[in-house]
Amino acid sequence: MSAIASLETRTPAARRRSRLPSGAAFAGNAVTFISLYLAAGAPTPLLPFYQEQWHFPAAVLTLAFAVYAIGFLAAMLTVGSLSDHVGRRPVLIGALLVQLAATLMFLVAPDIGWVIAARVVQGLATGAATSAFTATLAELAPPNRKRLGSILGSVGMTAGLAVGALLAGFAIQFTPEANTIIFTVLTIVTVLGIVVVALSPESVTRTPGALRSLIPRVFVPPAASKEFAAAAPVIAAVWMLAGLSLGLAPTIVRSVFHLNSGLVNGLSGFIAPATSAVVGVAFARFSPRRGMTTGIYSSIAGTVVIVAAVLSGSLALMIAGLVVMGIGFGAAFSASLRLIMPLAVPQQRAGIVAAIYVVAYIAFGLPVIIAGQLAAPLGLLPTVVGYGGATVALALVSLVAQMRISRGRQK
Repeated sequence: MSAIASLETRTPAARRRSRLPSGAAFAGNAVTFISLYLAAGAPTPLLPFYQEQWHFPAAVLTLAFAVYAIGFLAAMLTVGSLSDHVGRRPVLIGALLVQLAATLMFLVAPDIGWVIAARVVQGLATGAATSAFTATLAELAPPNRKRLGSILGSVGMTAGLAVGALLAGFAIQFTPEANTIIFTVLTIVTVLGIVVVALSPESVTRTPGALRSLIPRVFVPPAASKEFAAAAPVIAAVWMLAGLSLGLAPTIVRSVFHLNSGLVNGLSGFIAPATSAVVGVAFARFSPRRGMTTGIYSSIAGTVVIVAAVLSGSLALMIAGLVVMGIGFGAAFSASLRLIMPLAVPQQRAGIVAAIYVVAYIAFGLPVIIAGQLAAPLGLLPTVVGYGGATVALALVSLVAQMRISRGRQK
């Protein structure tokens, strides 16, 4: 009995010793979070590679890209706030196990059907992990570096998408087994991420209500309704542009510029999210209203330049348009969060975050699918022009709404 009692008294200390130091846990969780979005960005240049290998139509290519948004939204709306009740670590470990299944599906995929299924599973994993990782990084950040945790949570998504697309482009361009290399590395990174999360300290106390939290809550409180209505059109516009950059750009590169280059495809997927990640950090010091108007003007300008590039057949002009578009995304989306979130009390934030992401991910996925279906009967050029016109119209709606809010506050 005394031996058992001694073992029991030693167990908590042994558990504490098995945990990673706080600095290592913070860094490991940050890398693991970014790796989720790195994996989400990797298929951007790979999809044309799959199309060459399996000979499926362009409409299926855009579908394979966009179904990720379905999985993401399904998970975000159901388990997005689960970690507040059961703890961060159980949710993150579960999400990373789902992500591991997705990388293995990509690794052994024999046809595009497997890739589409893997994209849905990948979206489920990322949607389940995003809010939990964002909270974890803020909670595990050193006391004197709390702002770093918030920054990593906000820019890790776009930075991961950018780096994933670029590295996949390099692998396609310079290696004969790009798919195997990319998803073998991602499998290893995911396994290491599971170990890191398992050894990290729990950063939140469990609370009741886990089952109730699974009921989707999309709610815009009255205090935030005006700002949400003014921001929603440009949120949709910039996420449509993100879908253009990551989903349609490879088809444009091949069909308009007549380039069959994994590196160029990767670069086209890298430029806009990389720019938006830098801009999101840089604009944190500006007022959110100024960031919003800058983002709206930049998104309109970027769209016009991209459409002009497609019509003129200029790759250099398209790259310039992607840079301007990235400025628009980084400025407008970060500003929209800063304008809307302070208007909600803590108990309402899960619902309003869900509302923002519903707008964002519907705009990210659905228009790309529609464009893929229209490209064959209408032609790629008219489809891109129509896609660009829709984004400009949405941005202009937000611009008018922002001006009305500004005038109302000046009176």
